[in-house]
Amino acid sequence: MSVPIESFFLPLEREGTLQQRVKRQVVEGILSGRFAHGARLPSTRALARHLGVSRITIAFAYTDLVADDYLVSRGRSGYYVSSAAPQTSAPQTQPHHEGDLDWSRLIRRSPPHPTRIDRPTDWQRYPYPFLYGQPDPALFEHANWRQCALQALGQREFDALTADHYERDDPELVDYLLRHILPRRGIAAGPENVLLTLGSQNALWLTAQLLLSPRRTAVLENPGYTGLRDILEHTGCRVATVDVDAEGLAPIAIPEEAHVVFVTASHHCPTGVAMPMARRKALLDRATELGCVLVEDDYEFELAMPGAAAPALKAMDRSGCVVYAGSFSKTLFPGLRLGYLVAPEPFVRHARALRGTVLRHPPGVVQRTVARFLALGHYDTQIKRMRAAYQARKAELHEALSSYGLAPASATPTAGTSVWMRAPPGVDTGTLANALRAQGVVIEAGAPFFSPDTPDTAHYRLAISSIPEARIRSGVGLIAEEISAMSGA
Repeated sequence: MSVPIESFFLPLEREGTLQQRVKRQVVEGILSGRFAHGARLPSTRALARHLGVSRITIAFAYTDLVADDYLVSRGRSGYYVSSAAPQTSAPQTQPHHEGDLDWSRLIRRSPPHPTRIDRPTDWQRYPYPFLYGQPDPALFEHANWRQCALQALGQREFDALTADHYERDDPELVDYLLRHILPRRGIAAGPENVLLTLGSQNALWLTAQLLLSPRRTAVLENPGYTGLRDILEHTGCRVATVDVDAEGLAPIAIPEEAHVVFVTASHHCPTGVAMPMARRKALLDRATELGCVLVEDDYEFELAMPGAAAPALKAMDRSGCVVYAGSFSKTLFPGLRLGYLVAPEPFVRHARALRGTVLRHPPGVVQRTVARFLALGHYDTQIKRMRAAYQARKAELHEALSSYGLAPASATPTAGTSVWMRAPPGVDTGTLANALRAQGVVIEAGAPFFSPDTPDTAHYRLAISSIPEARIRSGVGLIAEEISAMSGA
């Protein structure tokens, strides 16, 4: 290991001779831990050229450091940090000077503080993680993904890997979406109707930026997706919330001043309620009547259970009022950060231009790797494996809930990989979640999903994507015991 020559510079102060100032640079580097024992220092010739001093100055400085046991000389090999040199236990960084600028005055608009569901970052160490959206490594096609990634990194794919494609997306991935993914939702579209995004969050952000302003009104489901509320707050638009019932968002409750309505029709977030066909038609009719846009977040359709998923709102759209957002986060893995928008060409054109000003396009190597993974059939194999595992886990969860006397909030079977729960009267689910952590159980308190105008501490969510089937019953038992203790039952 060598000490980078860029680590050396001569301070502006004039204290001491050049030789002393060079020595001080080396000693400070060693004492701070930045120059490790055994590290090779730059040659006298190279360091002299770098600092703009004579070679003899560096040679004398190194000789003095050898005498003080900070350095050792190894013949023609050079100078190295001595193993006997004093050194701190960990590298120390120089203090960072913030300066005197008033950033609160200079920043034009402070983004909202994100509404976060309280999840431990080290959730993997908990034996009972009923945590939504996190992947199970046992269900992932590691070997096939690695093969596709190597292909994407190969010389034949050099252009897809390295080029700046400006606003364009990978044609192979777009083609697969058009021919295989979207038809499963009943959606017919062309390349001009598709835009790839950095996940659904980025898709929703682009949509909000294009469609909303302080003079326009957005409609949200209540409860609903927490990240969307943060996005809308930054646009400054007016926000109206509509309570969700057993069939999802009620079209009649959408206010007449609505410009954009955000909806999770196939499996509502977070309750899992699937909107029936009659209500979907009524929702489309209401949007046409008001002249507003419906933004359909179809975040988990491949894993929607039970039964076959109904067609997407976009598939039933005859007036061109639906902007459809999809994602690979739940079916591949969240860290992939890849999603897509499907919408009329004028909207996609403007969204592509906006995306181009921020990030050009999602990384080419990611797009090509996913395209390969889909085209070779690995994606369908993984979906089949995940659906089978999740169906078994969800069945186990419902059986365990029934055994311990815990009932879901809805008596009707819900879609998706989670179950929306309601605690008994007097049980605060935020307090419940904190108490369960000490027993190795992670649940999600429901309060963040609700509008601040309608606070709720009675609901919580149990998900099955990241917990092994064999641990579900024991975890539910611990939840039941804690609820019983808190409710005095």
